Amino acid sequence: MFLSVCWEGNAGIKVSRKDKKEADPMNQKSKSLTGKVAVVAGATRGAGRAIAVELGACGATVYCTGRSTRGNPSDIGRQETIEETAERVTAQGGQGIAVRVDHTVEAEVAALFERVKAEQDGRLDILVNDVWGGEKLTDWGTPFWESPLSRGLLMQHRAVHSHMITSYYGAPLMVARGSGLIIEITDGFDYRYRGNLYYSLTKVSAIHLAESMAAELKPHGVAAVSVTPGFLRSEEMLDHFGVTEANWRDGARQEPHFIASETPAFVARGIAALAADPAIMDRTGSILTSWGLSDDYDIIDADGNRPHWGRYAEEQGFYK
Repeated sequence: MFLSVCWEGNAGIKVSRKDKKEADPMNQKSKSLTGKVAVVAGATRGAGRAIAVELGACGATVYCTGRSTRGNPSDIGRQETIEETAERVTAQGGQGIAVRVDHTVEAEVAALFERVKAEQDGRLDILVNDVWGGEKLTDWGTPFWESPLSRGLLMQHRAVHSHMITSYYGAPLMVARGSGLIIEITDGFDYRYRGNLYYSLTKVSAIHLAESMAAELKPHGVAAVSVTPGFLRSEEMLDHFGVTEANWRDGARQEPHFIASETPAFVARGIAALAADPAIMDRTGSILTSWGLSDDYDIIDADGNRPHWGRYAEEQGFYK
């Protein structure tokens, strides 16, 4: 059974784990995001897919965008598609709508939001910027002056420019209604170096985009935050270690820190609870984490665990 965070009252209100285990999310009195409209940019796989599915499980209509469609994968070369994501959204009780969009192409992004405006009577409640596309562009262990500049600039184009373009066309729908939430998905919760200049620049930029958008959107009743997962047990990471979700702990034999990893559902459930929180404006501009949202909204992961990458990383001395 899909265990969602979306039974009545769970947004901003503590619900005991015993109650969660006994609750049937398919037979709940109400869903916290029913009637809400979301766009998840970069919903093909990983955190983006999980966020789309969790928003759908909470009753939202979710436009699932990305470049990989059936029969036409992106240059990332993986098998996941936006159609599959949209089908999962619908299967969990929401309405999933797959739209092929390259978020670095301004005309395609503009057309997306014109479609949302037309189909949803101008409504857009949640915008998640999770476009990445830098999987094959990061040269770990190589200083920036020895890395191909073209790869570093392409990473900024895919992971920063795309977020700027998407927010530029999405925000006006929220401003017009005086409400909404923009979420920047990043890696890390501060401005420190992340092992590669170009990679660091993309992830720090997402944080600052959220902070700056929050400052300019606050007078209009629209919130913006950045959110980071911990060590994400995505489809690609599972493949990297040659494991599945069923035997993922075997991956810790290659990378011991993998034992503290989390499924994409963990951050997604926190984001769904955040999106349903009526006091969201109190958090605008914040840098949030999956483990922090778990503490705030009593979230558990899909495997029943409650990972806390922040505590683990502190114990390991990563942040000294």
